[in-house]
Amino acid sequence: MLLAIDVGNSNTSIGVFAGAELRCELRLATQRNWTRDELAVAVERVLALVGVRFADLRDAVVASVVPPVVGPLLRALSHYAGLAALVVEPGLPTGMPILYDPPHEVGADRIVAAVAAHSRYGARSTAGASEPARGVLVVDFGTATTFDVVTPTPEYLGGVIAPGIGISADALFARAAKLPRVDIARPARVIGTNTIMAVQSGLLYGYVGLVEGVIRRIRDELDHPFTVVATGGFAPDVARETDIIDVVDDALVLEGLRLIHALHRPAAD
Repeated sequence: MLLAIDVGNSNTSIGVFAGAELRCELRLATQRNWTRDELAVAVERVLALVGVRFADLRDAVVASVVPPVVGPLLRALSHYAGLAALVVEPGLPTGMPILYDPPHEVGADRIVAAVAAHSRYGARSTAGASEPARGVLVVDFGTATTFDVVTPTPEYLGGVIAPGIGISADALFARAAKLPRVDIARPARVIGTNTIMAVQSGLLYGYVGLVEGVIRRIRDELDHPFTVVATGGFAPDVARETDIIDVVDDALVLEGLRLIHALHRPAAD
């Protein structure tokens, strides 16, 4: 089995693959100061919840946007699981040229998600070869909300970075003394009749408007059709409120890690 780990700013996603099948997906809060041993304990315990042992794993692949975690995590996997993990980092071929300038500034999670999105949703239409090949636009609702454009070729063209909905909520509550901290949820009406409803409406529908506006502007700049794929924690909440998102795929980054691993270590899959 293959262990795939995506270390994000807020959460760390852990997946276990048997061939191309994702057997499980687990999440931990990202801890920047954990030691090798603390990371080993955390990963081992969360895998035990689904009956997976270190001894069951044949290989591992890691992507991270939190540099301090990478070293201890790799040492934990090596020391306790005997795994020399493949790290998705700048310079590692992914089968997708990166047109960003400079290429190494694109977060590993964004490239990994782009690879998976093209593989799953960038194929030709089922209507036949007369239909043009489609690109993909990945909208990732993480700590930041990112928009990543992949051409049909495929090439990673570039994207947009906006504050995440959680960051915006935190800033609002921190800077406006009289506003209460509320859960990000769908209010009963857009027009709030109390402060909690008004804040919830602004957060949710404000982000729906942001997503719709950015995607329409991206569409105006491109000369090919594309499928909009949403992923990340708030993807389902936003997707329910708009028809501009075509599909929600929670496992996009883990699938991208599997594909990149297969490109470099096919014998281990």
